[in-house]
Amino acid sequence: MVEKGGHPDVHRLGPSGPGRQVVIGGPDARYRGVRELIAELALMPVEGGARVAIIEGADRMNEDAQSALLKTLEEPPAGIVIVLCADQEDRLMPTVRSRCARVRLGLVGPRDIEAIVADHDLADPPLAARLGRLAGGRPGIALAYARAPDAVLIRAELSRVLLDLTDARASARLAAMRAAISRAIALSAAMTAGETPPAARTSRRNAAVLAAATQDEPEDGPGDEGGDAKGRSIPATERRRAVETLLGLWMDVTRDLVLAGSGGGRSVRDTVLLEELGGVASRLSPGATSRFLERAARSAELLASNVSPELLLDSLALAWPRRADAA
Repeated sequence: MVEKGGHPDVHRLGPSGPGRQVVIGGPDARYRGVRELIAELALMPVEGGARVAIIEGADRMNEDAQSALLKTLEEPPAGIVIVLCADQEDRLMPTVRSRCARVRLGLVGPRDIEAIVADHDLADPPLAARLGRLAGGRPGIALAYARAPDAVLIRAELSRVLLDLTDARASARLAAMRAAISRAIALSAAMTAGETPPAARTSRRNAAVLAAATQDEPEDGPGDEGGDAKGRSIPATERRRAVETLLGLWMDVTRDLVLAGSGGGRSVRDTVLLEELGGVASRLSPGATSRFLERAARSAELLASNVSPELLLDSLALAWPRRADAA
């Protein structure tokens, strides 16, 4: 029942809406939030002797949501376990962190991930080895790529687009970002088309609530870039998730460029692009590439704080280093 997301005593809450935040919620709120979770935890267990709450992306809780959760963390009902999953612990308020027991999960080595993919019989040895590097220490990412070969192709396509943009003018870079959003949406869709990990599932009731909320989502306001390269409308939530995917890929490509330019080619994540990475890196300033990596990391933080994803991409596209001879 837990595996299929239908256990009545396991309650999940995660980021939702265009801003991809965990919100406070409430009777009049558009998205399910902390208040609904607290109300569910006040009920008696149905199947077992305890209730478990899992807040995914807890570092995306806004301050109102964190404050609303604080009382339950201080004095939880009997038989309640609350799990906060956070990639960046410092985004949680000190009062929240102080009431939690920390369980730190580290990254998994490429060879171990390769073995996990092989154990699932999802890829031949060469592809499993490649996915072990592409995953960046996260076995779930490798398994998602293994189940979706199209995702691996789209990832390589987007990586080559970013490398080619080091030769492009500003206008071409901005235009390429619009097309890249559509491809990033396709990448996300391909990776979630197969079996979804338990941690990403919600109960049927929660899924229905989120679906209903999405249908009521307001249209884009003035100045929003709400369409793809063909002018079709893309919901704000999908655009933000696509930009998150693209930004993560961009940071991987930048990291590989830094390594390729400093003689660390054996450590790049995408070895299939090693020759192209080396060619581009040899004509870029190492300092400019390293500075861009820092800027991209800062952009990831800004994206989590609900800035415009399109403006953020435009800013990065214009700041993307140019090859010396092109400049």
